[in-house]
Amino acid sequence: MHPADQDPPEPNPDEPVKIPITDTLDLHTFRPNEIGDLLPDYFGECIRHGILAVRVVHGKGTGTLRAGVHRLLNQLPEVESWQWPAGEQSGGWGATWVYLRPDAA
Repeated sequence: MHPADQDPPEPNPDEPVKIPITDTLDLHTFRPNEIGDLLPDYFGECIRHGILAVRVVHGKGTGTLRAGVHRLLNQLPEVESWQWPAGEQSGGWGATWVYLRPDAA
């Protein structure tokens, strides 16, 4: 079989997924039980890269993911403050702006 005709290998679910560090974190591909580890790790990397304002896209849906994100934001020491809804140009009710402490990394 020609290599181009082969299916790509299945990803290993135990292997960490590399996420580009930007000012936007889209949670649509993550399960609610993954955000407890994801958000602190991502925010720490953002601070190390000098990104102190992060738009977290949780979607509008039923609000379960949003509520979990907001609950976690209130507990994380690296979070200075957060704003929801994010504003119409930034995702409205489906996103939250998170402002990070520069000295928290």
